Amino acid sequence: MSSLAGRVVLVTGAGGGIGSAVARTVVAQGGHVLIHDLADSALEPLAQELGDSATTFVADLTDLAAVKRLWDEAWAAKGQVDVLVNNAGAYPPAPLGAPLDEWLAVWDFSLDLHLKAPAVLCREAVSAYSARADGGIIINLASRAAFRGEDPEYWHYAAAKAGVVAMTRTIARQYGRQGVTAFAIAPGYVDTNLNRHFRDTVGVAVAAQQTGLGEVAQPQDVANIIAFLASGQARHATGTTIDVNGASYVR
Repeated sequence: MSSLAGRVVLVTGAGGGIGSAVARTVVAQGGHVLIHDLADSALEPLAQELGDSATTFVADLTDLAAVKRLWDEAWAAKGQVDVLVNNAGAYPPAPLGAPLDEWLAVWDFSLDLHLKAPAVLCREAVSAYSARADGGIIINLASRAAFRGEDPEYWHYAAAKAGVVAMTRTIARQYGRQGVTAFAIAPGYVDTNLNRHFRDTVGVAVAAQQTGLGEVAQPQDVANIIAFLASGQARHATGTTIDVNGASYVR
């Protein structure tokens, strides 16, 4: 069984379904979790639940200067960040028929949130971990969409997540000898509010029918894998992308 005793883990987007499940799992396994989200209100219930085992941070990840400050403040809070989990995400549509400026505005938002902000945090993590004897671990949330593509209104999401995969592989290849390991997680449909539009308009049952298991993943299914990677027991899997999609897409 994996253990995170003594580890400090930064989780972005911790107010959401996957992020909160990761935070609870880190604490349950003995770690301290640095929980981030866009607003205090998204974190208050989780912070109260986790008590002294969690420290909260608020930042707009589309403000890239604020992303750098987030890393600095998170590191200063405990004097270390052993594991970075880039989890924050959103799923706004960009209809092909929208005016070009509106369409591009969604692309800019999505690339900032899903690719550039994780890149800034990875940059800081790589620099910090390379200077430590015991290195550190980066876990980036990608998506099934990075490999199979996405629905017509979400090109931006698939493109950003494909960039996350490429970035993770690059980090793993180039910085492993400095003690940095990096992994990507590629979920399919997970039963969270990120997928509420599909849930409310199409239905979870349809997503479940597309899987080999006949059911959709829950946030804890993703959190369990992240916790294992964060434990340091999978060093030689560095550079790997782990699919969590119930065999709805098999590479």
